[in-house]
Amino acid sequence: MHGQLIPWENHIHSTRSKLLVSELPGRTIENPCRSRLLRVSCKKRSVDVLEWSKTENQSSDGVIYQKGRESDDAVLNQLTCVMKFGGSSVASAERMREVTHLIRSFPEERPVIVLSAMGKTTNKLILAGEKAVSCGISNVSNIEELSFVKELHLRTADELGVERSFVSTHLEELEQLLKGIAQVKELTLRTKDYLVSFGECMSTRIFAAYLNKVGVKARQYDAFEIGFITTDDFTNADILEATYPAVAKRLHSEWVNDPAIPVVTGFLGKGLKSCAITTFGRGGSDLTATAIGKALGLREIQVWKDVDGVLTCDPNIYPPAEPVPYLTFDEAAELAYFGAQVLHPQSMRPAREGDIPVRVKNSYNPKAPGTLITRERDMSKAELTSIVLKRNVTMLDIVSTRMLGQVGFLAKVFSIFEGLGISVDVVATSEVSISLTLDPSKLWSRELIQQASELDRVEEELQKFAVVKLMQQRSIISLIWNVEKSSEILEKVFCVFREKGVNVQMISQGASKVNISLIVNDSEAEQCVKAIHSALFPSGSSDRGSLNDSVSLSPN
Repeated sequence: MHGQLIPWENHIHSTRSKLLVSELPGRTIENPCRSRLLRVSCKKRSVDVLEWSKTENQSSDGVIYQKGRESDDAVLNQLTCVMKFGGSSVASAERMREVTHLIRSFPEERPVIVLSAMGKTTNKLILAGEKAVSCGISNVSNIEELSFVKELHLRTADELGVERSFVSTHLEELEQLLKGIAQVKELTLRTKDYLVSFGECMSTRIFAAYLNKVGVKARQYDAFEIGFITTDDFTNADILEATYPAVAKRLHSEWVNDPAIPVVTGFLGKGLKSCAITTFGRGGSDLTATAIGKALGLREIQVWKDVDGVLTCDPNIYPPAEPVPYLTFDEAAELAYFGAQVLHPQSMRPAREGDIPVRVKNSYNPKAPGTLITRERDMSKAELTSIVLKRNVTMLDIVSTRMLGQVGFLAKVFSIFEGLGISVDVVATSEVSISLTLDPSKLWSRELIQQASELDRVEEELQKFAVVKLMQQRSIISLIWNVEKSSEILEKVFCVFREKGVNVQMISQGASKVNISLIVNDSEAEQCVKAIHSALFPSGSSDRGSLNDSVSLSPN
């Protein structure tokens, strides 16, 4: 690749300076957006040293990312979008065939494909690991979930007509890993991340092999081998900035040299210090997709699910829920954080930073318009956008008249939660009191005995300077709304609460102003969501607008 010229502006939004990337230790990457230095090193496996600076010299390997020096044909053949498919979209051989047909129905696109594990594979792998802890080495081969995973992937390979060898080695390694877990009688978070990674690694290999078999040239990539560098927070890692230039270098350079559709594992990364496989938490493939979109500066990020876009509420609670045609990044982030299952809570950050539209579509119903998520949207007709329910929340009331007028009351309270590693969800404050809820996704992932111990410790520490009332079995009802219409919306919502005889125990408005959260008893939450939806989303209402007036993404 010595001396090769690659146009910058067609695949990265910012063009302030060049990007220089080396695949040898001790070399540098130059980022277009920053001048500060960021160094990354890894002795165990090959992660580059990354250095961001303002020099204009080419890299030692001779690769220059430069504006306007490539032929028009090459420009027209750049990668155009990300297509991410969730587990249900690739749950079987038949589903993989349908997804392949869907991809081929957009001949104008040159996508990067991001896949989740097949169907319920991730859940099965976790259960297999938990059983291995206590079953004994000799019984690992008989674990039901291991047999399920083996049978699913070998059957899928056979039905698609691809070689079993694409997954057989991984299946052998998986069984050996489970035997190792059985031997040490422990399943650490680090090992759990390694364990669940087999799902994405196998689904992408089968799918890439099938694409090649049907004449669509494809190349499989493990995200942790192409530059996805993360924190070492196993099971809940976050992507580091060094990821973006590294991923851009790897995917773009290989596409230019030998064009083939990249098929990338979702959900996975590599820890900065440990160099071990990490995961982004449930739904983390969405974050993989938006990170690739930002890294390559693509035109659009498509997230293909098993529903017709982001809905007005959970259809399991209220089946008549309807798709929301448009959202802003802020609205989508609030929806995801407060419990909407369609998107990963962190997935909007790379898209917002890169200002790249995200389109949520249904792989089972490709002609449905879906939901388009952008930086801004027309709010002139918008009132209530969506209702989200988060169950099993713990609420605390903290009152301390002794702290009246004293500096540091809030700091003292939150330092206790920080010390215990407990995340706070929703907050409402006054001069001498705080009401807050604890994030159940962080607290309830622990063992029951650990939960009880942590809550007791919270009470013990807070009672040193405050009166504490702890209330469990609460729910957060979050309304994603147009703040300009807040009075009309709240009037209707509280009419519903009055009719249902429900007392709201806490109210909190987010700093983004697109969300207000109401705390009620768990037992009352679902009936409230149904009633609010009926009151604010009349049947056939078109107040949320339609995608029909925009460019709709439908297969040819």
